[in-house]
Amino acid sequence: MSAGRVTIRDVAAAAGVSRQTVSNALIHPERLKGPTLERVQAVIRELGYRPSNAAQSLRSQRTGAVGFELLSYGEANRNEVAYPFTVALGEMAIGHGCHLVTFSSAGAQTLTEGYADMVRAQVVDAFVLADTHPGDPRPDWLDEAGVPYAAFGRLWGRDDITSWADVDGAAGLADATAHLLDAGYERIGYLGWPHGSAVGDDRRAGWATTLVPRGYPAGPEGTCEQDLRAATMAAYGLLDQVGRGGAIACASDLLAVGVERAARDRGWRPGIDVGITGVDDSGMAEMFDLTTVAQPLTAIADYLLGLVHKRLEGGPPPEAGALFRPTLVTRASSRSDR
Repeated sequence: MSAGRVTIRDVAAAAGVSRQTVSNALIHPERLKGPTLERVQAVIRELGYRPSNAAQSLRSQRTGAVGFELLSYGEANRNEVAYPFTVALGEMAIGHGCHLVTFSSAGAQTLTEGYADMVRAQVVDAFVLADTHPGDPRPDWLDEAGVPYAAFGRLWGRDDITSWADVDGAAGLADATAHLLDAGYERIGYLGWPHGSAVGDDRRAGWATTLVPRGYPAGPEGTCEQDLRAATMAAYGLLDQVGRGGAIACASDLLAVGVERAARDRGWRPGIDVGITGVDDSGMAEMFDLTTVAQPLTAIADYLLGLVHKRLEGGPPPEAGALFRPTLVTRASSRSDR
């Protein structure tokens, strides 16, 4: 048992049930069979567990709304996926008989403060999370509050949490890299984010594991922050290494635009003198005619909304998280008819 205050996880472990079952015992006891309810209630009394204020504020009535936080973490404001995913959630919510309520935690002292405000005000029934990252405090806080959620993004380092859907970034970069090889580019470099980014490392793995089995070395490669100027500067050195006739697979469309700028600055034609691919199928990719990897945002939004509704009905979490394979969108930056 954890030291200090007894948590919902402690109760679940002692009773041999899930955290959702403990939440049901506190908020929706009618959903549990007699013996299970009695066992959980006995453990609650034995351990002296006291629900959080947020959990105590929940009522059985539904608002018919799912909350989604905007700009919740890190460089989310530069994330080309944030807006289209929000739109996809709003569109899919109609088919799930609910509506989407967006909110911001700008200026909040903690990453959970905005969620606490929404729960206390009884504005939403559940949440869809985004911008997940190692050490993310939101899942534990929501479990403690008894509020269902589903996450767009893996809960890195938390194999015990399965209520998520994510894009298979490694598969996406593997498809992009294989496409560049099949198009005849002689050396395939990679431009990604600094090592330690869970999403970035996953995408890099797709590039590296595609090259080696086909007899190509995993290199050269470079890293930079998600910034156009930094990407352009990093691309100069990579272009020198891959040479004319080579290609660079990038972790995002913004990085790919940086490579495109650097290539044109030295008089190289994207798709002819150097191949370039990105990820996200953003407006930038279309504007610069870049081959990219499109994320299945509508399918993910539909899955996550279905998942939170199952949890609201007292259903168990899925056995595993869901990975969705992205789709390669080929454009002029990786022409095979060079």
